[in-house]
Amino acid sequence: MESWIRGAVLIALVSCGITGHNAVAQDSSTLLADVVQPDIKRRDIEEAEIDAENWEFGFYAGVLSFEDFGSNDVYGVRIAYHISEDWFAEANYGISKLQKSSSEKIAGFPPLLTDDERDLSYYNLNLGFNLLPGELFIGKWAFNSSFYFILGAGNTLFASDEYFTYNVGGGLRLFVTDWIAMHWDVRNHLMTHALFGEDKDIQNLETHLGVTLFF
Repeated sequence: MESWIRGAVLIALVSCGITGHNAVAQDSSTLLADVVQPDIKRRDIEEAEIDAENWEFGFYAGVLSFEDFGSNDVYGVRIAYHISEDWFAEANYGISKLQKSSSEKIAGFPPLLTDDERDLSYYNLNLGFNLLPGELFIGKWAFNSSFYFILGAGNTLFASDEYFTYNVGGGLRLFVTDWIAMHWDVRNHLMTHALFGEDKDIQNLETHLGVTLFF
């Protein structure tokens, strides 16, 4: 008889413990849900639309330091086709007006070139590689940008003759919008002429600023 009573009491205690545990667990879950309940306000986000045009066309102006003929204004146009994210092909055409040579200015020699022969123009075809695409921060504004390397060849026309010319250099392309870019370029034009009687290898440094449009 006593064994039966002890068994009944144990069963009753265990049942009460399980019921109490379930009640505590349920209360804890309800309380946790109230505390962790997120209050998120969803925002409408418009993704930036990036143009996929591969052609680039623009103008530039700067200074051409032509060996023995001083520093001269230079103006030109460029057109480029972006083959991939890294590589692009470019064609340039530029014009300038050469000053008097150093021998004419300092030694007072007779004019080496006529006025028409001082008109200079060049064209070249180049292959470019984007070295460091990224972002450039100016104040609180961030602009997409890329430094690039250029290598090419073409012809330079002056003194009533054409001279085969290599050019090498680099520049910075800064995207003002998704279809307008600003450029700063430095290039070296390497050629050979015989204006002073013997063949002479010269290097002509050029720097210019420009703007291009993608289409």
